[in-house]
Amino acid sequence: MFDQLGLIGCGLIGGSFALALKQARLVKRVVGYSKSPSTTERARQLGVIDVAAPSALLAVSGADLVLIAVPVAASEATFKAIRHGIADNALVMDVGSTKRDVIAAAERGLQQQLSHFVPAHPIAGKELSGVEHAEARLFVDRQVVLTPVESTRRANLQRAAQVWTDVGAKVVQMTPEAHDAAFAAVSHLPHLLAFAFTNAVAGQPDGSQFLAVAGSGFRDFSRIAASDPAMWRDVLLANREQVLLQSQAFRKALLQMEALIASGDGKSLEEAIAAASRTRAQWQLPAPDAPAND
Repeated sequence: MFDQLGLIGCGLIGGSFALALKQARLVKRVVGYSKSPSTTERARQLGVIDVAAPSALLAVSGADLVLIAVPVAASEATFKAIRHGIADNALVMDVGSTKRDVIAAAERGLQQQLSHFVPAHPIAGKELSGVEHAEARLFVDRQVVLTPVESTRRANLQRAAQVWTDVGAKVVQMTPEAHDAAFAAVSHLPHLLAFAFTNAVAGQPDGSQFLAVAGSGFRDFSRIAASDPAMWRDVLLANREQVLLQSQAFRKALLQMEALIASGDGKSLEEAIAAASRTRAQWQLPAPDAPAND
């Protein structure tokens, strides 16, 4: 059991982590801080946190577990703010959807305290953000990717794996580079496409009429377009190199299928669709669907 969780960012993911720890009786006290005082106070009213801290530094003071649940663009400033408050026995984790940039921010921000840090990415979330939507079972049967760096203490890596396991998650380990490449392909690009597709439909002169007759196909394809704009702005910019590589691969595949349609080559078009259908049918979701932070 941890004596105190210092929670920086009392939103959906951070709030759900706090509730999960409480439900599993893994923490005695949760001290939380958010940039918006109203968010911190709402988290306290909902019982997500026990004490509202006036600063990030005070939230981690005395904590043996720290979770950074802020937009990835705010990582470095957050690490700098808490550096001098990290206890000798503290485990520090983040929940960012990109890892190389967060690790670089941790190196600059945490400096000599970097050994406390275990980068983490829970593949969990919802389209709806905010502490009001936090839930204790959000991580049950979901994957959590840990991407330790050379200076990460082995004991802290083991503690990180254990705490995520204890709240029901399935822990996997990757290098930061492999993580960012993989999630550019299977998460970041799909979000980019959903945003662009939804804007393309809505932006046409008859867009409102098109949307009025849209059914399950539009619903399923566009679902993740409802995700948090600020969060996904940061993710796409932070992982831009890999996202653009995946976008180029997608453009190539799309142009090939467009050429088959233009030429009327039904046989080849059907073969291309069948290949995609087989891949999708053989793929199994490793965890329940999690649109907002995957």
